[in-house]
Amino acid sequence: MLFDKFQTMADFQAELAARHVKPFGAVTEKILSATEGVVEGRNVILAGTNNYLGLSFDPRCIKAAQEAAARWGTGTTGSRLANGSFSEHQALETEIAQFYGVDHAIVFSTGYAATMGMCSTLAGPGDTILLDADSHASIYSGVKLSGADIIRFKHNDPEDLAKRMRRLGDRAGQALIIAEGIYSMLGDVAPLQEIAAVKREYGGYLFLDEAHSMGALGETGRGAAQAAGVEADVDFFAGTFSKSLGAIGGFCVSRHAELEAIRFCINAYIFTASSAPSIIASTRAALRIITEEPQLRHKLWDNANRLYDGLKDLGLPVGPTASPVVAVEMEDRSATIECWNALMAAGVYVNLVIPPASPSTNFLLRNSVSAAHTSAQIDTIIAAYAGLITAGLITPTSKAH
Repeated sequence: MLFDKFQTMADFQAELAARHVKPFGAVTEKILSATEGVVEGRNVILAGTNNYLGLSFDPRCIKAAQEAAARWGTGTTGSRLANGSFSEHQALETEIAQFYGVDHAIVFSTGYAATMGMCSTLAGPGDTILLDADSHASIYSGVKLSGADIIRFKHNDPEDLAKRMRRLGDRAGQALIIAEGIYSMLGDVAPLQEIAAVKREYGGYLFLDEAHSMGALGETGRGAAQAAGVEADVDFFAGTFSKSLGAIGGFCVSRHAELEAIRFCINAYIFTASSAPSIIASTRAALRIITEEPQLRHKLWDNANRLYDGLKDLGLPVGPTASPVVAVEMEDRSATIECWNALMAAGVYVNLVIPPASPSTNFLLRNSVSAAHTSAQIDTIIAAYAGLITAGLITPTSKAH
């Protein structure tokens, strides 16, 4: 039957319902601040929102959104190709291009549309794409639509990338290499200096998704490439407004003038209604804040290190390095669900991640840190995990250091 392929998910949903657990689609009844809310009737610390700089509740962003809605209305009701661009869309494109020090930018309605749209369009039949095996679902969706030959290289393994580029021979010079800055599930950072060196040796074009690293890394917040000192080696930067910028939407910027022609070949841009004026306005305000207030980034990393070190000291299996994304890996699905539920009961809302969204067969309790979290809130999150150990719901896998 048509619906047979969904039975596994239906069974999982039934299991969750029987256990009165709602880790997916939990209803938030009220947002109290950038770090607190009422979820499924509980007052909780929000530790799964990706609101890295806490700007979703910044009064300057809210004011800009309100004024834009009053001036321009609530929506654009069509695509920019059909309905034309609002001047605010063009202003944001100019500003985000300037932020990255390039001349060309496209703003998309979602981050998914940005990466999927670019990855489906840049390469086509007869071309070759090499992508990190742990790439985001939007990237995989895009490359599948491209019609290009797709080669996966081992996650964060520049030597494997180099080996596969060598095998391409002369084709390597026209290949599209795709990587991310910070990977969204475990919070690990791409070895961009080494990846850039491979590109310089064999050629090709580098597309970098900075969704989780824009605003979080780099001297001025441009992301992982800036932090690694390899921005000149990146041909296309993509990212989202729904993380550090506290809104929704996506972008691609490039030094290549061809991006202006590519714009009108991207179905995800051509056939999608453009972002609401309020979203554009709040994003512009947030971009200015990122530029002018580096202390937010410093606080984010203070919190990230505090949480990472705290969970690691408990002996929990966290990722390879501190990051605004701190995930605890577990092997048993039932135990992970129980832990998620216990964290909720302790007043901490995190993300529960199951395969294939997780980068392996493991299950994740995924925490995302914000500059808006207080040190006391971070300590409360750590204490909630310590409570899982005390209750016997999770067993430390390493000795505290």
